[in-house]
Amino acid sequence: MARKSAVLIPVIVAAVAVGGLGLAFIPPDVKNKDADLSKGTVRIDDDVITVEIAETAAEKQRWLTFRQDRLPFDTAMLIKHDRPDLHEIWTLNIEYNIDLIWFDEGGNAVYMKKDVPPCPNMLDQVGCTYKPTSPALYVMAATSGFIDEHGISIGSKMTPISI
Repeated sequence: MARKSAVLIPVIVAAVAVGGLGLAFIPPDVKNKDADLSKGTVRIDDDVITVEIAETAAEKQRWLTFRQDRLPFDTAMLIKHDRPDLHEIWTLNIEYNIDLIWFDEGGNAVYMKKDVPPCPNMLDQVGCTYKPTSPALYVMAATSGFIDEHGISIGSKMTPISI
């Protein structure tokens, strides 16, 4: 009987190769299609920010992937989860550097990462995954420089206006 590793290793290599080819040859109409996300507004400290809201599982997976246009500094992507947890973000297929902010259920910024680069290698899930140290209900992603532009720090308050 063949050893498990003699069977599993080629299967894993083939799966990674097929997945890599799939990512490399994504049709342009899928790659360049903007996700039609609902829009809303939030206040962070004294600044009003327009947000594109990802709520469904598909929207959370798609969020900023393959998006060519950088979000202006008065706009951000808001991923809304059902319950607070250590929600992680994987930056695979993100086209530009971003700032990430996690907010708890009270709207307080509990964790931030500035100038997060796109993931250069789909096999580097650990190096391209960002996870807060405190439970959060919302994750905000914006163009790099957003945190500094709005003076956001740990403890900054996000108040939903229309989400």
